[in-house]
Amino acid sequence: MNPPILERDPSDPRRKEMNPLLKLALELGPLLVFFFANTRGAWLVETFPALGHLGRPIFVATALFMVATALSLAASWLLTRTLPMMPLVSGIVVLVFGGLTLWLNNDTFIKMKPTIVNTLFGGVLLGGLFFGKSLLGYVFNSAFSLDAEGWRKLTFRWGVFFLVLALLNEIIWRGANSYYYPDIQAADDLWVAFKVWGIMPITLIFTLSQMPLIMRHSIEEKPGK
Repeated sequence: MNPPILERDPSDPRRKEMNPLLKLALELGPLLVFFFANTRGAWLVETFPALGHLGRPIFVATALFMVATALSLAASWLLTRTLPMMPLVSGIVVLVFGGLTLWLNNDTFIKMKPTIVNTLFGGVLLGGLFFGKSLLGYVFNSAFSLDAEGWRKLTFRWGVFFLVLALLNEIIWRGANSYYYPDIQAADDLWVAFKVWGIMPITLIFTLSQMPLIMRHSIEEKPGK
C-alpha cells in the first residue's frame, strides 16, 4: 500500500515527526522572505532587473513568497514523505491568490489570502464540532493529551480565534489603504509588517492564554503508549 500524501493522524504511531525548530523555520521562512522582499523591493529590482517587470515591491514580494512557500512544502515532503495539512492548505491559497495578484496586477488577492485561510480554518474547526468531531490534533500535532471536554473547548476557542484573525486582517489592510491613500507603498508596508510581526505575537499570546484550560483537562498517557 502506498504511503499517504497528507500527514498521518497525530495518534498514528507511524507518523514521522519533524524537528520542531526545523518545522518552525519551514513555516516562518516564507513569511520572512515576504517581509524582506517588500522592505527591500527597490534593492532587489536594482540587483535583479528582471524582477522590475513585476511592478512595485509587494508584487516582487508576492512572487518570492510563492517560490519560498513551494520550496518549504517540498522540503517537508523530502523530510517526512508527507505534506502537513495546515501549511498545505495555506500554500495552495498562496499559490492561487498570489498567481491572481501577479496576473491581474492587483494586490487585493494576496492581501485577502490571510482572510480566506483563517476563515477556512475557523470554519473547519467549528464545523467539525457541529458534527461532533475535534480536528485540532492537526494543529497541535499531539503536543497535548486532553479529555473530550478539553478538546471541544479548545477547538471552539481556536475556531473563533481564526475567525477573529480573518476579521482583523480585513480591518488592517482595508484601513491602511484608506488611511494612507494615495501613498500605496505606505499601506503595503503597514499590512506586511502586521502580517509578519503582528500575527505571530497575537497568536503566541492567545496560545499561552489557553494553558489554564489545557492544564485543567490534561490526562496522563498510559504506560507504554
